[in-house]
Amino acid sequence: MSNKFSRSFASMILALMLSLAGVSPALAAPPANDTFPNATSASIGFSEQLDTSEATTDADDAQLNTTCGAPATDASVWYALQGSDQGVVVDVSGSNYSAGVLVGVGTQGNLQTVACGPGATAFFAASGETYYVLAIDDQFDGGGNGGNLSISFNEIPPPPTLDFTVNRYGSFNSKTGTATISGTYTCTDGDFIEVFVDARQRVGRLFIFGSGGFFDFGTCDGTPHSWSAEIFPQNGLFKGGKTLTLNFSQACGAFECAFGFAEQTVQLRGGRK
Repeated sequence: MSNKFSRSFASMILALMLSLAGVSPALAAPPANDTFPNATSASIGFSEQLDTSEATTDADDAQLNTTCGAPATDASVWYALQGSDQGVVVDVSGSNYSAGVLVGVGTQGNLQTVACGPGATAFFAASGETYYVLAIDDQFDGGGNGGNLSISFNEIPPPPTLDFTVNRYGSFNSKTGTATISGTYTCTDGDFIEVFVDARQRVGRLFIFGSGGFFDFGTCDGTPHSWSAEIFPQNGLFKGGKTLTLNFSQACGAFECAFGFAEQTVQLRGGRK
């Protein structure tokens, strides 16, 4: 008899003996905050790792989800946060399963949804109000019942800021007909910055239209940076001369964006062959 078969046979005998003796193997218990009445008290700065693989879902979860529409509220656990007139972000994105967050105010069975979403959600927590936070397995990943929940309650970061300029002079490529528009930007508290440029130039009796863009990340550090966008014509070739440009920019953080706009006539010069 092989060792593998022997181990399997021994396991079967042990299970049979336990069954005959009226003894069942021990099962893991649901988390203490599995239900609404046992919500864990949380505050700004609170975080924890929690095994939710034995957590359940019930009518209270379903009631809060009525106006949110998450595909599932499996493996759910509850938290209670006292408002203090500040923005709060609840982040469960570090969990090892597809986790989501629902936030409500009111009483058990009569909660009104304040915010909800996958991964993380943000809301303003008014002083004197209690906010009930439900962390769920939304099953966007296709299955499973919870796992290792990583949850944190933090103050919403400050909104991004953005200063944006466009240079008066640009260049064109006489062979490809593309134009290059550039400028500067200074931003703070943003994860990335984008610039979109629409350009129009009159060449003879024809107006040449084109567009292009610029993207960068990790540069919203409060110091000036340069940007440059290659503008691709749609109906001809850009040439030397005046070109009207409409320039849109945005610097975005996790929850908010700052925007910039500039209408600038740019002189294209220095064509390359």
